Amino acid sequence: MLKVSELKSGYGQSQVIHEVSFHADQAEIVALMGRNGMGKTTIFKTLMGILPARGGKIEVKGKEITALPIHERVSSGVAYVPQGRMMFSTLTVEENIKTGLSKEAGGGIPDEIYALFPVLFDMRRRKAGNLSGGQQQQLAISRALVTNPKVLLLDEPTEGIQPSIIKDIAKSLREIRKLKNITILVSEQVLSFALDVADRLLVIDRGRLVHEVGAADADAASVSRYLSV
Repeated sequence: MLKVSELKSGYGQSQVIHEVSFHADQAEIVALMGRNGMGKTTIFKTLMGILPARGGKIEVKGKEITALPIHERVSSGVAYVPQGRMMFSTLTVEENIKTGLSKEAGGGIPDEIYALFPVLFDMRRRKAGNLSGGQQQQLAISRALVTNPKVLLLDEPTEGIQPSIIKDIAKSLREIRKLKNITILVSEQVLSFALDVADRLLVIDRGRLVHEVGAADADAASVSRYLSV
């Protein structure tokens, strides 16, 4: 569903991502792991078109999207939940979700969104800025899901969230995969979360993929050495 071939990207004169190649199958959850500053967010921004690729190829279900503008990538089936969630804090929960709806949706939020995240239904009239970090993360995921993506990109979804809510998010991602049959790529530093939610782990170090393993076969010590400071 998602295929990345020899991707290069960076900022200004600095190249951050060095010929990275990986794939994610339909309905597969893949965790991209690594310390801060190793290139996870740069990869996500490049996949979404926020940063231009300096080389390589990005394909979604066989369609190349490497040079497409952001809105056309969304139309092609890519949705992005950025690090920090980027809510419209003065809009309500309902209004935030509706910003992701297409014109064809007619302004109606699908029932499945509130079924996945019941707390959002209870708080649908509340300003997003008044939600907890975990509730904002659920809201950000909901806003991405209403675009009907084929590929969902989640950048550091556990950042600033208490452990009990992290478990809820892991459960929700598994339910989303089952319900929507979509591919999920998640960047993460918390190994326990990645092992709980992902089918496969990719480890990035200094802009290069250095380790790949199925979650069921992962050796925690081998992966952790790439995550420790």
